[in-house]
Amino acid sequence: MPKYASFADFYPFYLSEHSRPATRRLHFIGTSLGLVCLVMLVVSGNLWWLAAALVCGYAFAWFSHFAVEKNRPATFQQPLYSFMGDWKMFWQMLTGQIAF
Repeated sequence: MPKYASFADFYPFYLSEHSRPATRRLHFIGTSLGLVCLVMLVVSGNLWWLAAALVCGYAFAWFSHFAVEKNRPATFQQPLYSFMGDWKMFWQMLTGQIAF
C-alpha cells in the first residue's frame, strides 16, 4: 500500500476497500456498538467498557474484511487514516451519502 500524503488522498482508497454492502454494514454495526460501549463507559465509569468499544469496533470490521471483502484491513498499514475513514464512512452511511 502506498503512503498517502493526506486523508483526502487516502479516503477514496479506503472506500474502494469497502465496496461490498455487507462490509459497510458490518463496519456500521461495529462502530455503533463501539459507541454504545463508550456511552456505558461514561455512565458507569468502568474502564472495561473502553476495551469493549475497541473489541466491538475492530472485531466487526476485521471480520468483514477477511470473510466478506477478502482483503486486508488498511488499519495494518494506515492506522490513523483508517480510524478516521471508519468514522467518515459511518457518518456518510448514517446521513445517506453512501449506500448502506
